[in-house]
Order: sequence, then C-alpha cells, then structure tokens
Amino acid sequence: MSTSEPKRVSTNLATIYGRIAAGHERMKICFCTDLDKSVLINNFEKRGWVQVSADDDWNFYWAGTGTCRNIFSVDSGYRMHDNQLINHFPNHYELSRKDLLVKNIKRYRKDLERDGNPLAEKTEVNIPGGSKYLYLDFIPVTFVLPADYNMFVEEYRKNPQSTWIMKPCGKSQGAGIFLINKLSKLKRWSREAKTSFHPQIGKESYVISRYIENPLLIGGKKFDLRLYVLVTSFRPLKAYLFRLGFCRFCTVKYDTSVTELDNMYVHLTNVSVQKHGGEYNNHHGGKWSVQNLRLFLEGTRGKEVTDKLFGSITWLIVHSLKAVSSVMASDRHCFECYGYDIIIDNTLKPWLVEVNASPSLTSTTANDRILKYKLIDNILNIVLPPDGIPDVRWNKIPSPDMLGNFDLLIDEEIAAQDEGAPSNNGKNRSNNNRWK
Repeated sequence: MSTSEPKRVSTNLATIYGRIAAGHERMKICFCTDLDKSVLINNFEKRGWVQVSADDDWNFYWAGTGTCRNIFSVDSGYRMHDNQLINHFPNHYELSRKDLLVKNIKRYRKDLERDGNPLAEKTEVNIPGGSKYLYLDFIPVTFVLPADYNMFVEEYRKNPQSTWIMKPCGKSQGAGIFLINKLSKLKRWSREAKTSFHPQIGKESYVISRYIENPLLIGGKKFDLRLYVLVTSFRPLKAYLFRLGFCRFCTVKYDTSVTELDNMYVHLTNVSVQKHGGEYNNHHGGKWSVQNLRLFLEGTRGKEVTDKLFGSITWLIVHSLKAVSSVMASDRHCFECYGYDIIIDNTLKPWLVEVNASPSLTSTTANDRILKYKLIDNILNIVLPPDGIPDVRWNKIPSPDMLGNFDLLIDEEIAAQDEGAPSNNGKNRSNNNRWK
C-alpha cells in the first residue's frame, strides 16, 4: 500500500488531525471500530482517543475482516497514510482459512525438503494421525474436499477404523462441523447437502482431518488451548505470544463410542457451542488458565515433559507463521492478533487445529473481561510507537517494558542484527536467539 495521503482528503494532515501550528499540542488520535465491545472502546477512550465513523478520517481502525477486505480492495481506491493502522493484514486468510493454512504448511515443508533443510527431516515410521516429518508434524493428516477426495479415500482405506472430522473452510465457532467413521456417511452427506458435493456445482469446500481420538483429558473431559499471537510484520517476521491463554473444556465427559459421535458437547470445545449445553457453568465458563494447566501437568507428568510440551507449542506457532510469511501481504499499516486453537494429545504432543483472524472479544466471565482488556491494552502498547501516535515509519521494535503479558516469539530483524554488528536493541534479544 502507498503511504501517501488518502485520495479523499483535500486539506493537509496537520489540519485534519488537530495539530496546532506551533506544534505544542499533542496530536488527536481518532479511532474507528466495527465491534461494539467494551474491552476495545474502554481501552481506546482510556488513551484519550476520539471515536469517529468509518467515513471520517481515522488513525486506528479495529475492523472486521469484511471491512478490511473492502479497504484493501483495488476497487475502493483507498490509500492509507503514514498515521493509519488497521488490525488485519490484507490476505490474513492465508493463515486463518482452514484449507489455505494446510496448503501453506504442506508447501513450506516441501520447500524446506527441496532445499535440503534439516528441519524437513523425515522419520522411517509413519506417526499415527500425523505425517512423516520429524520436526514439522504439527497438523493432523488433512485433505481439502472435494478436490482431494480420491487421496482421502486412499488414506481412509489404510485404516478404516479411524474417525475423521469435517469442517467447512470458511466458517467459524463450530458451525457445520461433524465427525464421520464410515465412508458411507460422507457419501450420504454429499448426496443430502444443500449444494451438491461436486466441484462444478458446490462452491463451498471442506477440510477433512484425522480426528485426534486420544486427547489429553482432565476430569475426563476434552479441552483445547486458545492462545493469542500478535504479528506486527511478516517480512521480517515479528511475532509475540500472550502469556494469559486459556483452556476451553467440553461440558460432557469424553466418549469415543459410536452413539456419541454426533454429540458436539463431547467433541467440540468452542464456547459458542458449549454455552448452550445444560452443564455449562456461567461462573468459570468452562475455562482454565494456561498457568493452571502448566501446574497441573508439572504435578502429574513432571516438569521436564511439561517444558518440552510448551516448547513444542512455541515451535508450532513460529513455523505456522513462517509457512505463510512469503505469501502474506506484509503491509506496514497492519498488525493482527490471531487466536490459535491447539489440542494436546495424551502423549503431550500439541496439534494445531485452526487459527482465527478475529478471535472473540466477547466476555463470558469476569476473568474473561479482565484478560481481554489486558490483551487489547498490551497489543496497543506493542503496535504503537513510544509516543503513542500511529506511524508506519516506526521500526516496530518495542522496548521490553512495553510487552506487558506478551513474550517475544520471533523478530527476524533483531536476529539479523544479532548475526551482524552489536545492536542497540540487544536487550530485546534474549527470547529470540533460538529462532535465528
């Protein structure tokens, strides 16, 4: 994107943004948002920002993905200027659409393999439910339907007792998901689907993944992890992990019997699904902090394997981001907070289930509200320059005291400086060395 003035602005920026000619008054920050969420509005207003409509001139836009698509479309002719930031990358769907995520990870592994990179090393034995990659096996075996139907059938017949999970590529919050354990069920669904399951007719594609039948259970219940990952740049890659993630539990005890195959309260951890169950608890919302999970695992499995698990989760996140970094439009006006959904199996192996471009900011409990308020506050501290005024010319290297509850996952710019001459930003480097 160009960093010149928006086309529709006829006056100069100093007039628009309330700068006094003498330059002694702080710039007025105007924000816009599609979401009427208190955790957003309260954070913006606490900073003295002023809310404006989408048609006005804004500095900071917390937008829905549809709005972002419109702003970046060629047809809109909109050009952002240096003092504007928005909370999505133009083609965020390369990471957040289920079919594209799988495609990009598969391509990333093949590229590394072709280059002879040791990261793409394979095992002699096929890992149950996974691939033959020793280090990059973090998504379940997955196919995109209808395009990969024949490949899926071939894989299914190797282990006809296995269970698979079907998900529509473009939906979220558990919509349209179901499990199958017989090929006949998939064929029946294909016949009964409103749009025929046929590449020439039905446009909606699905992913079908090997279902993780051995999830780690706590209290007999299945859960997944929701982790927040902030990306401020894809080239160079700059990403941060929010410490205050949480587990989302099913309300019904896990049961692999055929009779419970269609019971989504057993299999899907989405709060949007579970909150409708009779066993849902409004006080804790079926959630448990990552810190509590870590303490539980250290007490039951030991510190060494727990540390290894959390290291594997970090590894998984970094390489999923690297897998899309070459295809992502890394516009300097953009940042994005992704919601990573990860399932841990009973061998303490993490699996990436999906990545959300618009993780929910709805607060289901008091603790939820506090957590999400901190999340937004910390994001703003990282994406804004030290003076708090949006500016794409800033190098996007925040000082350590601005990270709050975020930990640096990777910063390729700092890593490059590490490899060269000593840098003034050396104090930022400690968490990054292993990702060089």
